Amino acid sequence: MVDLESVLKNHGLRKTAFRKELLSLFYDAHSSLTVEEIKHKVQSTNDKVTIYRALDAFEKNGLIHQVPDKTNLIRYALCHNEDCNTNGHQHNHAHFICDNCNQTFCIDNVKIPEITNAKGFTIKRSKLTLEGICQNCQHKD
Repeated sequence: MVDLESVLKNHGLRKTAFRKELLSLFYDAHSSLTVEEIKHKVQSTNDKVTIYRALDAFEKNGLIHQVPDKTNLIRYALCHNEDCNTNGHQHNHAHFICDNCNQTFCIDNVKIPEITNAKGFTIKRSKLTLEGICQNCQHKD
């Protein structure tokens, strides 16, 4: 069981009831979440402004990161890298989007290759998105 108060404290965030509930939601999720999904799952508020503020604070403090989505919605996933903090995110993993359920998953064991031979270009970010059928949808057949 994760000590939610310690996680929030270690990331410089206030330990409100809503933030603990939101963080718990991310720890319990097996995939990324949209604001609408969060709004339907949280009990303590349905105010989108409160949700967006908390998500923004979580992202700025290295708790969550944005992940790709087929429909261009913003999805969020928990950061599992200890190097993510207020100075920035240090993600070097692929994301997987399921063709069936449209969920996005972090694939931490698939690393993004370092590209050093793009002469004349300054690469600031690289992304690797994989698409197919997730484990959950494969077992539904």
